[in-house]
Amino acid sequence: MMKTTGVGVLEMDIPKAPACCSQRWNLASLAFFGLMFVYVVRVNLSVAIICMVRVPRENHSATTAPVNLSLAELGTRSYDVQQESPEPEEDGTSADAVSTMSEEDMEDSCGGELGLDTSSMASTGEFEWDKGTRSRILAMYFYGYIFTQIPGGWLAGRYGGRRVWGVCQAMCAICTLLTPLAARTTVYFVYTLRFILGMAAGVSFPCVHAMLGRWAPKLERSKLVAFSFAGPPIGTILTFSLSALLCAYGFDNGWGSIFYLAGAGNLVWVCVWWMGTADTPSQHKRIGSLERDYILHSIGERPDQKVKTSTPWRAIFTSGPVWAIITAHMCNNYTNYTLLTSLPTFMKEVLKFDIKRNGALSALPYLCQAVVSVCVGYVADFLRERQYLSTTKTRKILQCTSFLGTAACIGTAGFLTCEQRPLAVFVICLCLAFMGFNRSGYTVNHIDLAPRHAGVLFGITNTAATIPGMVAPLVAGALTPNRTEEEWRTVFYICSATAVLGAVLYGLLADGELQDWAAPSPIEIAIDVTHHDVTVTHEKAPLDTPKGESTLDDQAQESKGKEDWTSKRGDNEETTVDDERKLQND
Repeated sequence: MMKTTGVGVLEMDIPKAPACCSQRWNLASLAFFGLMFVYVVRVNLSVAIICMVRVPRENHSATTAPVNLSLAELGTRSYDVQQESPEPEEDGTSADAVSTMSEEDMEDSCGGELGLDTSSMASTGEFEWDKGTRSRILAMYFYGYIFTQIPGGWLAGRYGGRRVWGVCQAMCAICTLLTPLAARTTVYFVYTLRFILGMAAGVSFPCVHAMLGRWAPKLERSKLVAFSFAGPPIGTILTFSLSALLCAYGFDNGWGSIFYLAGAGNLVWVCVWWMGTADTPSQHKRIGSLERDYILHSIGERPDQKVKTSTPWRAIFTSGPVWAIITAHMCNNYTNYTLLTSLPTFMKEVLKFDIKRNGALSALPYLCQAVVSVCVGYVADFLRERQYLSTTKTRKILQCTSFLGTAACIGTAGFLTCEQRPLAVFVICLCLAFMGFNRSGYTVNHIDLAPRHAGVLFGITNTAATIPGMVAPLVAGALTPNRTEEEWRTVFYICSATAVLGAVLYGLLADGELQDWAAPSPIEIAIDVTHHDVTVTHEKAPLDTPKGESTLDDQAQESKGKEDWTSKRGDNEETTVDDERKLQND
């Protein structure tokens, strides 16, 4: 049924296109696997470096029998190494600290063993890289990563995310495949590859946001973004488990196979990405007309809309809702990186957790985060579609729930002891589950505010959020010199306070509606009335224009000259604005 809006725009309710086998969900699926590979090539070195480096054996006891390195141990140690800052030797959280622990530290006061046998650390690795060298290798990725966030978003908005992300992911795959050769050539070659890898991977999230801004219908944004962003935790889980197996049983001395398989898999994804995606629904060759019209009508674009758009930089940086996203992203990343870098160490030092006997539990929190984020995405869009909550209220409620739930869980974790291990696992899983709520909070909010500039917005917020991610490990290390329960409690108190601050600021400043500076002008709507296309183009009119009167400003009409209002009907009749006025006068 056709209707006239408050600004005199002819509009029609387009039927919703099915989600099954749709091109918008194909895009979300490819984004899921693409972001999964972003984390696979990012994290794989953190595991492989344990197999690559020759570490001296520490004989704490003559009767100590060697045991196989478990998957969970590799995962835990790789997290400690992965997030090391340029001065990791001062924070006391690196994996190498395990090999220098005293016998007293290895004892479990709760009546068990930690399951960290240092005899397994004596490696047959090929390289004698010291701790500083290993730290610089891992840090090079983040040095490159921070530089391409904003440029990546701008390029994706200007030239399309399909090209930008496809080319950069191909670069990631090549750098990964060359890593074994580089390691056996010179460590400076490895430095260079990791820096380039970080720069290429830095465009990933902005490109995904830029494309979803043009593909995600308004009432499907939450679930499409949540599903796409479930890729990183799944990539982390797969990398830790499979890389540990490849270290022991893979080809090319074990560790080499990690990079070859990851790089080859990434190249396969790049080929599928190029064949199966397009920057906009109008450009896709295999999309149905029903789905194309549904998406374009929902986001307010016409089929011939250009991809290139100018970026309103001043409006972005003076927008309160944008600053709400920036602060939420920063507060979330502080807690997130604290957990990534310090939680395994907390479990080892305070909870005396037997990670070797409970290997599957090391992946459980991240699995919970992925599953909950997808489920909450469906709930968010259900609430909006049924008009139980507005978009603004939905974003605020879910994001504040994420922050406050995370604050309560991580604060509780500081009071847990080794006698409460089952409760500790539950609280940690619940904490990351609450963090999964943010996929339907600030993470998708960029697209709500400015669909055409979502890539640039995410690049800005992610650049700012990288700073607390780099600071968090240093703070945790500085506050836990003696590794006591009280010291760890202080670390978690800071995380809780940061999360509460994020909830307050986001609750006050956030918005879920299209911003004035991001709205297209002139408004252009293309609709399909049964078998006849009706295209209406006009300048923005006042909201209080009476129905039946012309929506064109008379003075603007005189200065700009005659402007056509063309309606294509059954016989392709054309009626100009002057003719329309004559009919009204008659």
